[in-house]
Amino acid sequence: MGFFRDVMEDIDSILEKDPAARTRLEIFLCYPGIRAVIWHRPAHWMYNHNIKLLARMLSQRVRRKTGIEIHPGAKIGRRCFIDHGMAVVIGETTEIGDDVTIYQAVTLGGTGKESGKRHPTIGNNVIISSGARVLGPFTVGDNSKIGSGAVVLNEVPPNCTVVGIPGRIVKRNNVLIDDMNQIDLPDPVKAELDCLRRRIISLEDELNAHRAMDERLYGNCGDCGECDISVCSDSVINEFENCEICGSCDLDGGNVNSISRTRNKIFRNPDAKSISIKEHITK
Repeated sequence: MGFFRDVMEDIDSILEKDPAARTRLEIFLCYPGIRAVIWHRPAHWMYNHNIKLLARMLSQRVRRKTGIEIHPGAKIGRRCFIDHGMAVVIGETTEIGDDVTIYQAVTLGGTGKESGKRHPTIGNNVIISSGARVLGPFTVGDNSKIGSGAVVLNEVPPNCTVVGIPGRIVKRNNVLIDDMNQIDLPDPVKAELDCLRRRIISLEDELNAHRAMDERLYGNCGDCGECDISVCSDSVINEFENCEICGSCDLDGGNVNSISRTRNKIFRNPDAKSISIKEHITK
């Protein structure tokens, strides 16, 4: 009679927690979570009585029917509600207290191939939201809440709310201890675009400075009216010698400001091979 009493207690708990539930019959026939928990009890009994193969076969059949995988070695308390249920995984050494609510895609798993206790212990009245991962042999305290998508790798004290990857405590005893702002999150794509935009502006400023410098240096030759000064090499005066860059002038390191006053001039190599100002500057 204890088995049927537990089943009715589970169904009544779901009827109380889920506003979408209307009748006990609807819950029994249509809720995969209740069927997974009901069939886990005989599987767990067989596992504890060393009938492990049949226990695993039963748990795998239930997994195929409900999408919920509960290892027969896991210990589940009273009034456990697995809502929606698809893709829920509960490991072998997991221990779940009373009045726990688990949503879809939750994993209560381990972090390696250790033997012995390797899965979490969930306290009473805990809520584990969809997509959460609780991994490791630690305890999640009573009345705690695990946020959707959180990855919890360390122990959680009682009466706490945990969110994020990795999970961090943002509320303890209903007191906010960390900012839970989920709107003003950093946008790495926007940050990278802003960086590229600043770089483009910098390059444009540099290009405009070079254009202004060329305008000051080239201007109008006076002999031909063209900007290609190299064609006017015979009509200009070379005032610079021993440039540190090309050896044809005395510019200190090619300082453009020092030649801005020498309009329409070119630089000549010692071997009389002329080069344009632009070629000289870019050397």
